Amino acid sequence: MTKTNEHFDTLTVAITPPFTSVTLNRPDVKNAMNAQMVRDLIAAFEALRDRRDVRAVVLSGAEGTFCAGGDIRELAAAFQSGHPEALGDASALDHLLQLVNTAPQVVIAKIQGAAMGGGFGLVCVSDIAIASSDAKLGLPEVRLGLVPALISPYVIQRLGLTRARELMLTGRRFGAQEAESYGLVHEFCDVNDLDARINDLLEQIRQCSPNALAACKRLLFAVMDKPLEETLQFRTDLLAELRRSDDGMEGMMAFVQKRKPRWAE
Repeated sequence: MTKTNEHFDTLTVAITPPFTSVTLNRPDVKNAMNAQMVRDLIAAFEALRDRRDVRAVVLSGAEGTFCAGGDIRELAAAFQSGHPEALGDASALDHLLQLVNTAPQVVIAKIQGAAMGGGFGLVCVSDIAIASSDAKLGLPEVRLGLVPALISPYVIQRLGLTRARELMLTGRRFGAQEAESYGLVHEFCDVNDLDARINDLLEQIRQCSPNALAACKRLLFAVMDKPLEETLQFRTDLLAELRRSDDGMEGMMAFVQKRKPRWAE
């Protein structure tokens, strides 16, 4: 198994096929998201798009905090200097969220400490979110005179309009148990059990075909919110394609022969 480390200013990325870890690494500011971090995350996820040897990406934050939100000090300084363009194109954050949302890998958010604002948005575009019991989440933008404009579609999609309204319009913080009840995270556990729970999840993903995982991600977004008849041809074609594929043949043969498929060994 070959491990490679990619170097970024604001991230630590370790690729150990079939998994990758992407760690937000600005612990002095609670991993607040600045323009450079957005650029680094875009570069990291773009580099992973064609990596079929990577089946899952664990997204976390350094030193016990997931992401405290946007870097308000950088934002304020840029506007006070009269050069707000130094923050970069705001649409870059939406590009990042789309990349994470539609990544061909399973994206797992490992949440400790704060997940606010933009960090909350990253949770909303993850496939699976596991939080430690000490996690605190929220959308505090209205308390800063702002709105969660760029992440709002993903928040509404994850939580539904009713809950999104309440959280966006109050800016209140809430804990891991509430996050689970809202469907924002899938489960929570003691902070000491978090790594073991993530490893259990990765072992489950190890049993899954990398091509089938990528196809399943395409399927989810192709059929979501569309009439059944509009997606029928896509669904039948995709199933036929996978049945004929090497992974499909291997998976069915392994089942018949009562053995593990090659990708699970």
